[in-house]
Amino acid sequence: MVGGGGGGASSPWRNAYQEIANSKPLFVAIYATVFLGIVFSSLYVFSAVYSANSSSSSTSWLSSPPSIPRSIENTRHADQSSNFSKPTTLGAGSLPPTSNPQIMQIKPIWESPPRNTRFPPLKTFRLTKQLVQQRVKDNVIIVTFGNYAFMDFILSWVKHLTDLGLSNLLVGAMDTKLLEALYWKGVPVFDMGSHMSTADVGWGSPTFHKMGREKVILIDAILPYGVELLMCDTDMVWLKDPLPYLARYPEADVLTSSDQVVPTVVDDSLDLWQQAGAAYNIGIFHWRPTESSKKLAREWKEMLLADDKIWDQNGFNDIVRRQLGPSVDGDSGLVYAFDGNLKLGVLPASIFCSGHTYFVQAMYQQLRLEPYAVHTTFQYAGTEGKRHRLREAMVFYDPPEYYDAPGGFVSFKPSIPKSMLLDGEHNLETHFSLINYQIKQIRTALAIASLLKRTLVMPPLWCRLDRLWFGHPGVLVGSMTRQPFLCPLDHVFEVNTMLKEQPEEEFGPAINFREYSFLDNPSLPRHVKESWLDVQLCQEGAEDCGAPNKTSRPGILRFPKRSNEDMFKTTFSSFKDVKVIQFSSMQDAFGGFTDKRREEKFRNRVKRYVGIWCCVENHNPGHIYYDMYWDEKSDWKPMPPQSAEDDHPPW
Repeated sequence: MVGGGGGGASSPWRNAYQEIANSKPLFVAIYATVFLGIVFSSLYVFSAVYSANSSSSSTSWLSSPPSIPRSIENTRHADQSSNFSKPTTLGAGSLPPTSNPQIMQIKPIWESPPRNTRFPPLKTFRLTKQLVQQRVKDNVIIVTFGNYAFMDFILSWVKHLTDLGLSNLLVGAMDTKLLEALYWKGVPVFDMGSHMSTADVGWGSPTFHKMGREKVILIDAILPYGVELLMCDTDMVWLKDPLPYLARYPEADVLTSSDQVVPTVVDDSLDLWQQAGAAYNIGIFHWRPTESSKKLAREWKEMLLADDKIWDQNGFNDIVRRQLGPSVDGDSGLVYAFDGNLKLGVLPASIFCSGHTYFVQAMYQQLRLEPYAVHTTFQYAGTEGKRHRLREAMVFYDPPEYYDAPGGFVSFKPSIPKSMLLDGEHNLETHFSLINYQIKQIRTALAIASLLKRTLVMPPLWCRLDRLWFGHPGVLVGSMTRQPFLCPLDHVFEVNTMLKEQPEEEFGPAINFREYSFLDNPSLPRHVKESWLDVQLCQEGAEDCGAPNKTSRPGILRFPKRSNEDMFKTTFSSFKDVKVIQFSSMQDAFGGFTDKRREEKFRNRVKRYVGIWCCVENHNPGHIYYDMYWDEKSDWKPMPPQSAEDDHPPW
């Protein structure tokens, strides 16, 4: 045994040292290198273990920076990626930096920085090749971007991906407010340097078009990094991991979604390019870093920068369809496009869904397919309408307080006669009869919600006719729209107007509302679900009718029909602590306001809540206004305005 005296086993470190001392100079150098490597590796492992044990996870869903929800906490194990790039810039031809996650000590998504740290300099968040390489998985990066107005959309977008076990994502921030907010929540973010307003830009506005150009610039910047890019708009969500699907088409340079509303296939293969005549939609598309795709991105960018009047999506369609065909082969569904060399595929609209194929047609359900994504196109009422649709589908993530509103909730069971829903032809008369019947019940429910200072859970809304921007025969020919169908609220109601702040002296108190699926949402807390009062309408004078302290069973109240404002206030003041009050019906539920000034303000508010149906064929204008108080006009008929002077809402 080599070594001196003393009890105990000799140390391996000392043995190594003794061997080095007895070796020739060349071997001394070799042993020294190995020895130092072992020492530093040991120190690194110790450091990594210590830092993992001592790191905190204090981010919140929509506020910064307390703790995140448990549902997000459970997704952390799926991610091992960093939150921001080091301030180094690599050119397109540079070698990729080392991307070993252990060496970089990268953090899981949703793990916020420690509270006692300062916000890093903006240059830390530059988009670099190193940043992208840190985040890729199987050489794919998933990217979205936006400004602070879309913060909740972005958080939902990230949450869906992390729930699917995907962490190879990045978010581009177009303003520093969003950049900071995402950083403190542990969301991987980079600075786009756009210096954009934090407000909602509005579809079609100059700022909206600027955002489109930023997308093209971003694609052109990322492709030279040598990674595949799945570019997404913020107003879409992922419902299923798309990467295995995209990998089925390794020869594709670009795979794009579309506005196709008529199915061209009934399975999960690519849409037939010969039949997919609708616009290619750039809200979801996948790019491989081929020479053809880089050339397309470059020319598309140059086109848009040369003419600020071109909408980015129109420009993409124009340039890609410059040449379309022939098919690449007989099986893949790919087509030569653009310059004759680019291989293009059209993602099937049944499972990479638009707002029409998902919310109106429910095409994926009818074809028994699993949807990968939904993009909130084909909708109305602006950003508020998009958010509400995602909430109706229970795929939008809201903070806990959304599910426990002050004052509680009120809901009702809608009543629709079978003949009104199913009998007869589907035409203007039957459609408006059905809608008006539901509007009247909702109007009553809005009045009761206002009186009780509760949030109204809207009922499901049934339509016979589709709503579009142009004349049509009721539904789109060739589509899978069923009649009648469960239609989004924004088909009839102006969701953005309902949410708009209005002066109370003119419009009375605001009336908050929730989507029809709200009470079925898994995010609804147990203490809300279990605090419930069923209100059964009854004829005044009947046994136990109108006796709030003598309910027939716990959780049930028999309440007189046509009760006035004072009766509502008096009776339900005893149930202020009940979270959900559900009425058995809204037919004859409310007898009217006692305070006529309050009624005037209420009418002034809710008559603005309904929108238009569009559109009658071969008539200009072809839209027809809904009327919240249609039943007060004996001669009301569903007719489009007969002149420009008549073309205004019914108020």
